[in-house]
Amino acid sequence: MFEVISKQEIAPSVHRMVVKAPRVAAARKPGQFVIVRVDEDHERIPLTIADADAEAGVITLIVQAVGDGTKDIVATPVGGAIRDVAGPLGHPTEIENFGKVVCVGGGVGTAVLFPLAKALADAGNEVTTIIGGRSEPFVILRRDLAAFSKEVLVTTEDGSLGTKGFVTAVLGEMLSDDARRPDAVYAVGPVPMMRAICQQTRPAGVKTIVSLNPIMVDGTGMCGGCRVTVGGEIKFACVDGPEFDGHDVDFAELADRQNAYKEDYCRLDAKLQQTETAR
Repeated sequence: MFEVISKQEIAPSVHRMVVKAPRVAAARKPGQFVIVRVDEDHERIPLTIADADAEAGVITLIVQAVGDGTKDIVATPVGGAIRDVAGPLGHPTEIENFGKVVCVGGGVGTAVLFPLAKALADAGNEVTTIIGGRSEPFVILRRDLAAFSKEVLVTTEDGSLGTKGFVTAVLGEMLSDDARRPDAVYAVGPVPMMRAICQQTRPAGVKTIVSLNPIMVDGTGMCGGCRVTVGGEIKFACVDGPEFDGHDVDFAELADRQNAYKEDYCRLDAKLQQTETAR
C-alpha cells in the first residue's frame, strides 16, 4: 500500500498528489511513469512521475480527474492509501547539454513536461518554457517552472493570462529569431499541438522530442491503444517510449486512429451527461 502524503487541486479537476513510494523514488528517472491502481478491482492508470524525492521516499503525481479511474485516485484522502504504484516504467528522457532548449507544454501536458525541463536545466541547458491552457485557471506549474527556466512564456486561448492564442505562435517567433532560436525543442500536450510544433521545427532543422504519454492506456503494450508508426516502424508509446523524435512520428496516421471513434465517444459522453442531469 502507498500512503497519500499530500493532495492539492492546482487547476479545475487537476490534482497534485505526493505519494510514499520509496523504491520508485530511488529508481525513477525523468520521463518515466508508474501504473496506479486504487484497489484490486479498479482500473489501472499510467501516470507520469512529475517529481521525486529519493531521500524522503516520495513521488509526485499530477492527475486530471476525467474518468472513473482518475476520479477514484484523487478521491483518496491524505493519510489514505493506494493499493498499487508500479514502476518506474518507460524509457528515461534523452538528456544532454544541447545549449538552448525550448520546452513546450499544453494543458495538463505541462505536468509531463515539468521533470523533463528540470532535468534539462540541471544538465546545463538554457531552458525557456512555453506553456498554454484554455484560460488562466488551466495554466499549471508556472511558478514551479520559473525556478529553473530562463523565462516562462504563457499563452491562453481567451487571453486571460499571457499572450492570447496558442503556444505555437510564441514558438514560431523564437524559431524566426536567430538570437532566440533553440538547439532543441521538447513538446508535451495534445496530439494536434505536438504535430503542429513538429511542422514548425522540421524546416528549421531543430531537433524535436515529443512525449506520446497522452495516448497511453494500460501502460503495458498489450492493449495496442498507444500504437504509433515512428520512422516507418510500429512502436508502442508505453514500452518503446513514451518519447520519440517528433520528426519521425507519423502524426497523420495517429490522428486518423484517434478520430476513428470520436463520434462514438461524443455520443457516449452526451448520454452520460443526460444520465447525470436526470439524477
